[in-house]
Amino acid sequence: HAISVTTANITARKGALQALAHNKARLDCVQKLLVDAGYQGAPFAQAATDFLVACTEVEVAKRDQLHTFAVLPTRWIAERSFAWLEKNRRLRKNCERWLNTSLQFIHLAFIGLLLRRS
Repeated sequence: HAISVTTANITARKGALQALAHNKARLDCVQKLLVDAGYQGAPFAQAATDFLVACTEVEVAKRDQLHTFAVLPTRWIAERSFAWLEKNRRLRKNCERWLNTSLQFIHLAFIGLLLRRS
């Protein structure tokens, strides 16, 4: 797994591409990249597959109808991960002064989650 934290002036697409570039050595086995509707489009898909050599496709998990509830088979993965982070008081608001502090608290949150499950 790879985690990347950026400042607020970086768009989500640029931040995702920066995360892929920064963690390229650890992501050599990735075959599919699952993203939400904010990342759709051929330019992002092409740039992502350039970073991930083994990546065969970029799958966009988007909602079909607005204001209706339906369990989407792939979208819940990202939503669940953010919900786990929200359980930590320090991560509810982005008020850290340094990016590295936020990154370390995210690592600690997921380590705590894994320890509770083992």
